[in-house]
Amino acid sequence: MGLRNHRCHRVLCMGCAVDDGPGARRVPPRRAVRQRPCPYDEGVTADIIATIATAALIVIGCVGIVVPVLPGSITALIGLIIWTFVVRAPEGWVVLALGGTLLLAGMSASLVLTGSKLKRRAIPNRTLLFGVVGAVIGMFVIPVVGLFIGFVVGLLLSETVRNKDFNTALSTSWVAAKAMGVGILVELSCALLASLTFIIGTIVYFVTAN
Repeated sequence: MGLRNHRCHRVLCMGCAVDDGPGARRVPPRRAVRQRPCPYDEGVTADIIATIATAALIVIGCVGIVVPVLPGSITALIGLIIWTFVVRAPEGWVVLALGGTLLLAGMSASLVLTGSKLKRRAIPNRTLLFGVVGAVIGMFVIPVVGLFIGFVVGLLLSETVRNKDFNTALSTSWVAAKAMGVGILVELSCALLASLTFIIGTIVYFVTAN
C-alpha cells in the first residue's frame, strides 16, 4: 500500500480539502495569507528618497548663494533637517549639527561682511536690491552672463541716481559689487563644507546600516 488508508486520502485543490471516500465532507477553504512588505525595505526606500531630495536641495542652495534670485543656505539647511528626521540615526544628528552650524555661520558672515562694507561707504541696501532686480532682468535678456551684467547695471543705475555723478556712482558700485562678492564667497565656502559633511555622513550611514 502506497498510501495509508486510501479511503481517507484527501486531495487539496485551491485551498479546499475534499475527501474522496464515503461520506465525504467539504472542508471550507482557507483564507489567503497576504504577505506584508518588509518594514526594513520600506525604511531603506525612504532613506534613499530623502538622501536624493536632500542632495538636490543642497545643490539648489549652493546655486542660490551665487544666483541671488534663488534661496541659498536656507534651502540647504531645510534639506539637512529633512534627512536627519527621516533617517533618525546618530549620523543624521551629527550632519545636522555640523552642517547647520556651517550654513548659519556662512549666512551670518555674509551679512556682516557685506553690511559693514556698505555702511562704511554709506551705500544703502536699496542699491543691492536694484542689483538683484537687474540680475533677474539680465538673466532673461542675456543667457548665462546676463545675470552678472544685470546685477552690475542695476547697481550702477541706482548709484548714479543717488549720487548724481557717474564717476562717483562707478566707484560706489564697484565697492558694493566687491562687498557682495566677498559675502557670496564666504557663504558659498561654508555651504560647500556643509555639503561635504552631508556626503561623509551619508556614506557612513549606508555603509554601517544593518
